[in-house]
Amino acid sequence: MQNMLTMISNALCRIMGRNAGAQKVSELLIDLSEYVSLTSPAVPTLANTQWQPPKPPPGARAVVSRSFTDFTPQATFDIKKCNLHRLEEGPPLKAELTREQGLRYYRTMETVRRMELKADQLYKQKIIRGFCHLYDGQEACAAGIEAAITPSDHLITAYRSHGYTYTRGVPVKEILAELTGRKGGVAKGKGGSMHMYAPHFYGGNGIVGAQVPLGAGIALACQYQGNNQVCVTLYGDGAANQGQLFESFNMAALWKLPCIFVCENNKYGMGTSVERASASTDYYKRGDFIPGIRVDGMDVLCVREATKFVADYCRSGNGPIVMELETYRYHGHSMSDPGVSYRTRDEIQEVRSKSDPISMLKERMLSNNMASAEELKEIDVEVRKEVEDAAQFATSDPEPPLEELCNHIYYNNPPLEVRGTHPWAKLKSIS
Repeated sequence: MQNMLTMISNALCRIMGRNAGAQKVSELLIDLSEYVSLTSPAVPTLANTQWQPPKPPPGARAVVSRSFTDFTPQATFDIKKCNLHRLEEGPPLKAELTREQGLRYYRTMETVRRMELKADQLYKQKIIRGFCHLYDGQEACAAGIEAAITPSDHLITAYRSHGYTYTRGVPVKEILAELTGRKGGVAKGKGGSMHMYAPHFYGGNGIVGAQVPLGAGIALACQYQGNNQVCVTLYGDGAANQGQLFESFNMAALWKLPCIFVCENNKYGMGTSVERASASTDYYKRGDFIPGIRVDGMDVLCVREATKFVADYCRSGNGPIVMELETYRYHGHSMSDPGVSYRTRDEIQEVRSKSDPISMLKERMLSNNMASAEELKEIDVEVRKEVEDAAQFATSDPEPPLEELCNHIYYNNPPLEVRGTHPWAKLKSIS
């Protein structure tokens, strides 16, 4: 069979003027599609009356366009089995992906990646100052979680928050403008990297682990209001040993709160590996009396299916659950950390080459004829332009004026005076 495919492929290559060589079945199907479109006779009457693109000039290379019907609309993929704690069964071992979903996930992760690389550039140019924790490498976590919950569900995370700010609906330009401290930022330029918010998104929290009890409180509000919503409460492996986590676990279990505790285990808490920081690195078992699962956090489909599973678990009134996402950050802990003093460049490169979440999704789509390389390149170009335009806005938008410094202290209060640096300096706060 393979010899026959090779013979047909070589014959097509000679006819179409390409270099002959061994090809995959998917590539051969593309060749067949292009050959048929090139050699089929034109349909008379109606087709000839429609607008036709101009012929390319002599010597130009002909590009064969492909319609939507040329692509596989849906495919099923094997995904990695999750480790389980106090659960009889876990998420499925297969995940369905439509072409539309794949393109959407690809654009989301590519946007987060490009946005973070632009933030890195602006920081090194000293346009962004202060704390800045980048999310590149972990994009599958944010994209997969968002794909499995609803916009009305709630999410709270730590200080590595840019990716979730974007997936929760904030435009790139407002995120970058917040990083540069401009008036058009999502928090009016007064929050910075660690304090960004959106509807049903509660930050961005700078204190290690402090967002976890807040997430439990949001889940309590969901239960109290009976709205069938859940709260995704994220923290890192570096925060996993905090006492307030276990207090939150205990209360959530007692009250059966609809809370998904998510540990984004990127292998290093600041510059300390998980093996040096934790007596037990099975973070999905840390809830003890709370069920847990460990998930491949570099695979957007694995994250999506696992999040669907745990969300259904919580909505069914079973109480909280712990989900550990095994992931990896390409940058250091923050921009002040080069990230290579406690790990090697080879280690980083190995993860990039074998487990990169964007490359993994891209390969799946191309090898199953769900998209073309040209189509994905077009998305890359569009994303780069979006990020460049956002950076232009973030560097040209004015800074917030001094008279707005104390605004929004309260959500809905009449204007009040706020004491400045001395008793005679009065500022006004407007809600």
